[in-house]
Amino acid sequence: MPGRVCCCCAALRPRYKRLVDNIFPEDPKDGLVKADMEKLTFYAVSAPEKLDRIGAYLAERLTRDVVRHRYGYVLIAMEALDQLLMACHSQSIKPFVESFLHMVAKLLESGEPKLQVLGTNSFVKFANIEEDTPSYHRRYDFFVSRFSAMCHSCDPDPEIQNEIRIAGIRGIQGVVRKTVNDELRATIWEPQHMDKIVPSLLFNMQKIEDIDSRIGPPSSPTAGVKEENPSVLAENCFRELLGRATYGNMNNAVRPVFAHLDHHRLWDPNEFAVSCFKIIMYSIQAQYSHHVIQEILGHLDVRKRDSPRVRAGIIQVLLEAVAIAAKGSIGPTVLEVFNTLLKHLRISVDFELSDRHSSAESVTLSTSSKENDERIVQNAIIQTIGFFGSNLPDYQRSEIMMFIMSKVPVLGTTSHSLDPSNLGDLGARRIQIMLLRSLLMVTSGYKATTISNALPPPFLDPLLSPSLMEDSELRQLVLEILHNLIDRHDNRAKLRGIRIIPDVSDLKIKRDKISRQDVSFMKKHGQQLYRHIYLGCKEEDNVQKNFELLFTSLALTTIELANEEVVIDLIRLAIALQDVAIINEDNLPMFNRCGVMALVAAYLNFLSQMIAVPAFCQHVSKVIETRSVEAAYFLPETIFKDKCDLPTSLEKDEKDLFFLTNKIAESLGGSGYNVERLSVPYVPQVTDEDRLSRRKSIVDTVSLQVDILSGNNTEDKVDNTEEITFEALKKAIENNGLEEQEKEKRRLVIEKFQKAPFEEIAAQCETKANLLHDRLAQILELTIRPPPSPSGTMTITAGHAHYHSVPVYEMKFPDLCVY
Repeated sequence: MPGRVCCCCAALRPRYKRLVDNIFPEDPKDGLVKADMEKLTFYAVSAPEKLDRIGAYLAERLTRDVVRHRYGYVLIAMEALDQLLMACHSQSIKPFVESFLHMVAKLLESGEPKLQVLGTNSFVKFANIEEDTPSYHRRYDFFVSRFSAMCHSCDPDPEIQNEIRIAGIRGIQGVVRKTVNDELRATIWEPQHMDKIVPSLLFNMQKIEDIDSRIGPPSSPTAGVKEENPSVLAENCFRELLGRATYGNMNNAVRPVFAHLDHHRLWDPNEFAVSCFKIIMYSIQAQYSHHVIQEILGHLDVRKRDSPRVRAGIIQVLLEAVAIAAKGSIGPTVLEVFNTLLKHLRISVDFELSDRHSSAESVTLSTSSKENDERIVQNAIIQTIGFFGSNLPDYQRSEIMMFIMSKVPVLGTTSHSLDPSNLGDLGARRIQIMLLRSLLMVTSGYKATTISNALPPPFLDPLLSPSLMEDSELRQLVLEILHNLIDRHDNRAKLRGIRIIPDVSDLKIKRDKISRQDVSFMKKHGQQLYRHIYLGCKEEDNVQKNFELLFTSLALTTIELANEEVVIDLIRLAIALQDVAIINEDNLPMFNRCGVMALVAAYLNFLSQMIAVPAFCQHVSKVIETRSVEAAYFLPETIFKDKCDLPTSLEKDEKDLFFLTNKIAESLGGSGYNVERLSVPYVPQVTDEDRLSRRKSIVDTVSLQVDILSGNNTEDKVDNTEEITFEALKKAIENNGLEEQEKEKRRLVIEKFQKAPFEEIAAQCETKANLLHDRLAQILELTIRPPPSPSGTMTITAGHAHYHSVPVYEMKFPDLCVY
């Protein structure tokens, strides 16, 4: 009787439960009963409204089997769930999915590694199914947390640990694929999810043994490698996550990277940080690159008080990022990058100087190491500025050149942000050198169509400022920057080193015809270039490199910018430099005097062959030959040797050793050159900065200049020095006041035409025009009168017309009309 009751009860059970029970064999080792599974699948497809009940019953059985540790039946239940999930795609699958996810969650919560891997595999299969409509109420918070925890598994068995970590990474990848493309679902881009997902992936990526082999675009490892190596799988998942990031959620994906690197102290050394950001820059869409750069800059601001090596590590990461994103950068981002880097450059200099002051009081090894670390930071900043700038398009690069130049501390300017007033002389010099070094890198490879585009006045004036001539290294950097901008045909490498070139044609110099724009530039700014070279030659701390760069500057100016007028100016400059060495009013050392003489010889040798005037070439060659025999120390090949015997004095009467103005004028005059100006000695212009500069002013030299006409003799010079008295000073002040009044009047007129309404300006102009017309009419009436007429002329007085007649006999006729 009891058996009959059980059979009767079994027959009364719902069909879906009987079908579910039939797929489980008596022995779990036999596996899923395939025939009964096919019946269950057919039933589920035929009656989709039963899917939720099937799922709930399967979940109930699975929960019971998990608690009783009957893992064989758990495997069978999950296999059945997977097959039902793959077979059914109707709208009724939504409730079934909830039961399925509940069962997966039960497996992930268990402490058995095999069940965790089983649940992960089922979830990955579910994630690959594309649903027709989104499920707005479904959330994956639990799965994100659980999979992230599995990524940090610390199981004592390495194989099990590796297996669980791989399962966790694959689970995160499944969550990403399931949710990332649908904006209406609960998004995983929220910070609370990204703060779990990204560090979990980075934690596994840290186990990479060879970072450098995988820093480029996404790799495609084999399936075997992907299964065995969590780091490879984590990197691929990280790339996929970043590749799906959009404009609104890019920052949420990048910020956890900084938190992970800070927490694990991975900025020093920074190999892993560099590799992470290379992966980020290669994985995201190109138009979002500037977001990553802004985040790096922001983090640099946050960590500005950290150790120098940490800041250097962050800047190195920025360098690698901008190297990838430079071509696609936009204007505001570019300026923000440079402005932030210059700010941190100033901070680094402040730290270095403060450490140096503290070391002066108490000498310690740690202080010197801090100074060295700050130098590392500064070099990293310079390298980043230069590399970023050199990779920008030309139209952006010119703006960056102006921007950097505006930050260089120059005497007399207060518009830059790096004000040297708080730095002192040493700090200002450090800032100048570092900014010029970065500017040198930015200008490398820059090719402007005209020299005026490469050297506009707002850039050229501070670059050639006397403030940047106070140190040998500063002058070298300024000249190298000029070379980058003037040399548009890559001739500089052929002119490297100062020497007497036997045959210039062997160098195969490339040059074009001088354009009108370049001629105009030299008329306006040529004197600035000459003045800079002239003053640069007179510095006492010049070394061989300074003379080499000065020679290259003269040669490049000749190649790129010289017409006949400029050639005459360059010869005048060379003769003036020779006079500096001979007369020695500045008390230069003998090495400097001989170096200047060697520079003049090397340049005139180059110039004479470039303009190809035989008589000029002959004179230059003769002087060089005489020097090689009698005064070899006047030639660059001798004076710049390590050991060179210097003369005790220079004899002014040895004319054969010097280049003579009259002979050069004779040789060039026969070839059509206008040599009248050769007789006028070159003297540099005086600028306002010369009066403000702390350096030895050239005003004294220029004040002694006397204008010499081509026909005047030196004996006709007179002393026209004016005695300075109180009346003279009073007169000068009054004249200065008149000039100020004139300037104020002009300013008011300009301001009126800029700001006044058009009607007011038109009415005023019309009034002036009418007044002018009336005045002209009066003048014409007085000067041009009609001839007298017998009938009389009419005049109007007080509104009444009066006629005045002239008798015929009183009229005067021309002689030709009288007979």
